[in-house]
Amino acid sequence: MSRSFGSRLYDATWETLLKRIITCTVVVALLIAASIIRNEITEDAGSCAEGVTESGGECIGVNGSGYDWGVPEIGPVVDRIAEENGRLGDTYVTVAMLLPLQPKAKAERQQLRSEVQGAYFAQYRANREEGAPKVRLVLANPGKDYLKQHEVVPDLVDMSRSRHRLRAVTGFNLSLATTEAAIRSLTEHHVPVLVARASAGSLANAEGKEREFKGLARILPTNQEQARALADTGGKRKNKQTVVVRDTRADPYVHSLSVAFQKLEEEEPGPDGPGTMTFSSAGISVKGDVDNQFRPMVDTICSSGADTVYFAGRSTHLRLFLKRLAQDDCAGTRFTVVSGSDAASLKNKMSDDDWAQLLDDSGAPKMTVQYAAPAHPDAWDTEVRAWQDQERKRNGRRPDAARAPRSLRDPLNELARLRQTAAKAGGTGPLDLADSRTMMVHDGVRTAVEAIRGAKLPGEAAPTPEQVGNRWATMQASNRVDGTSGRICLTPAGNAYNKPLAVVELRPGEKTAPSRLGYVGLAWPQGRKQAEDCVVRGS
Repeated sequence: MSRSFGSRLYDATWETLLKRIITCTVVVALLIAASIIRNEITEDAGSCAEGVTESGGECIGVNGSGYDWGVPEIGPVVDRIAEENGRLGDTYVTVAMLLPLQPKAKAERQQLRSEVQGAYFAQYRANREEGAPKVRLVLANPGKDYLKQHEVVPDLVDMSRSRHRLRAVTGFNLSLATTEAAIRSLTEHHVPVLVARASAGSLANAEGKEREFKGLARILPTNQEQARALADTGGKRKNKQTVVVRDTRADPYVHSLSVAFQKLEEEEPGPDGPGTMTFSSAGISVKGDVDNQFRPMVDTICSSGADTVYFAGRSTHLRLFLKRLAQDDCAGTRFTVVSGSDAASLKNKMSDDDWAQLLDDSGAPKMTVQYAAPAHPDAWDTEVRAWQDQERKRNGRRPDAARAPRSLRDPLNELARLRQTAAKAGGTGPLDLADSRTMMVHDGVRTAVEAIRGAKLPGEAAPTPEQVGNRWATMQASNRVDGTSGRICLTPAGNAYNKPLAVVELRPGEKTAPSRLGYVGLAWPQGRKQAEDCVVRGS
């Protein structure tokens, strides 16, 4: 018996509806799958953020809205920066931190956290002080080793001409040819630059000459100044006692440090010692076969009669050299190894086993390792107490710390304010002042803020970039900046004038990480203390 027309119509309707349901379900499933795949591909390629684009597996650009660049260690800090930026109205200036923001190694990520913390603490404090304009802080990534600086510098130049009023770029934590290229490009476009951590002499204007980089300032003494300061602190050594070990890789930091150390040797009295010894590394953080190169070198040093090694190389390779030197008996010679400011990164790269290798069977250090650090948190308290002890010996009673010279007292007070600011700001992760990064970057941003405020004319919302760049040369005497790393007095060329360095010594026998970097004393590039009036003379 045939089915009725109504029954057939009912079945057809349900069949059509079922097909539509199945089709919709499949489409939704495919869309969800496509979304998941797209997200996974984006994550694999390095998903980026506002103002930041993917380039060759890196995220290059400028951001101040809380992007952590895929580095969890700085997540809490960039969140605070975003909150601080969100508090600002329309009248603000921007300060940018330009430095590689996606390091792979754990030690480098920890160092990055310290640097970003320093910048944020300076911003937080500035925005709660009297004085305008307020400060917006952004992070700019030029890629590993600044190799993609040419992709981000145009963004910064545009920001200097836009409503964001970028008025200073600081950071610059590596002395590389690409770093110099970034500085040159920025200053050629009239964007003020302040170098906070890089120490190569090629990143500085020469005194008494037309400025190569107009609008450039730096708050860290150059490698040449560091070498002079270390020589003054360590006392005169005979030439035959010393040997220079240097990396041959093209690296402005290494080159300027090796030149400075070789000049020290030339000035040392007595007959020549062993000739300069070289090794070749493949990169700043690349171990390669460097340890194998050190094997015969250490044998030669042990036979040379030298007891002091000037090491012109990066901290990655200094660590390997120290371990190799510790493994050789060298007839009981206790070596002194001297290096530059990059050695401040050594602590974060040393394992407990590394530290143990630097001790003999009795628990005593096998060698003395010293370097010129940009700063050390124990410096000012130690120096003020030493001054009190000297005055007590001289006058029979111990004066109050408030009467200490201002060159000691001002940085001590600034360090106390930094710690107070860190406590108030809170929520930025572990704070480690021992490697000097937080202190130096804080001082760099603070110096930039003071220059911006000092350059602003009454009635203006903000100074021009050129006005800020011209301001560097006036920052001395009463216009100096009191930094946690020392008082910052800038020369007409924009260089730090006789700024003290902290001589730091490795103390492998100490149990806690901070105490393994022991403060030895202050070192002065000119061999004498900074003038109390902070007036630049003879530059």
